[in-house]
Amino acid sequence: MRLLLVEDDAMLGAAVQTGLQQEGYAVDWVRDGAAAQAALRKERFDLVVLDLGLPAISGIDVLRYARSIGMTAPVLILTARDAVADRVAGLDAGGDDYLTKPFDLEELAARLRALLRRASGRSDNVIQYGDLVLNPVAWTVHLAGEPVDLSSKEFSLLHLLLQNMGKVLSRERMEKGLYGWQSDIDSNTIEVHVHHLRRKLRREYIVTVRGVGYMIPLQVPRPTP
Repeated sequence: MRLLLVEDDAMLGAAVQTGLQQEGYAVDWVRDGAAAQAALRKERFDLVVLDLGLPAISGIDVLRYARSIGMTAPVLILTARDAVADRVAGLDAGGDDYLTKPFDLEELAARLRALLRRASGRSDNVIQYGDLVLNPVAWTVHLAGEPVDLSSKEFSLLHLLLQNMGKVLSRERMEKGLYGWQSDIDSNTIEVHVHHLRRKLRREYIVTVRGVGYMIPLQVPRPTP
């Protein structure tokens, strides 16, 4: 999952970026409102963690701008402002949740999982697809009741595909979802990850849409003979 972190505090931003990367997110970090607006205008994110107390352009203005251009990704407001009026203003501007500084990274990660869960219309963190079960909290995958050993990137890619079940994801979308703005990626990286997932799971679960990308269909395919 790709996440935009908007935080001007260098120490806190670095800690949050590292912590969320360890949770499997591709975290792109900007430090001011103008950079945040530019990123939201040009790129697509699955989640946004937004500080309100930004220099020049406030977090509230960034949030209003994001919603005005049609961004639907969940936004978690992260701020030192704990007054009720500030919380109400942030939520009314389009925020989906609110976390006051100082905070625990585990709580932040749990709240982000809840936002993803709500965005996909699920009531449980666990995602089941046929006899495939992915648990993003425990970082486990089981197929027909047996554990499947996946690398961190394979797990993140499978999670991204399952989160967008029924939607075709382009290779670029998948690269951004796994690596963000990281540029040193081989041209066939996604194909390699998909190949490994098909080999470890069931080949028919991940469908190739030629010239477009990959998808996990809403209806579980019948096993390939």
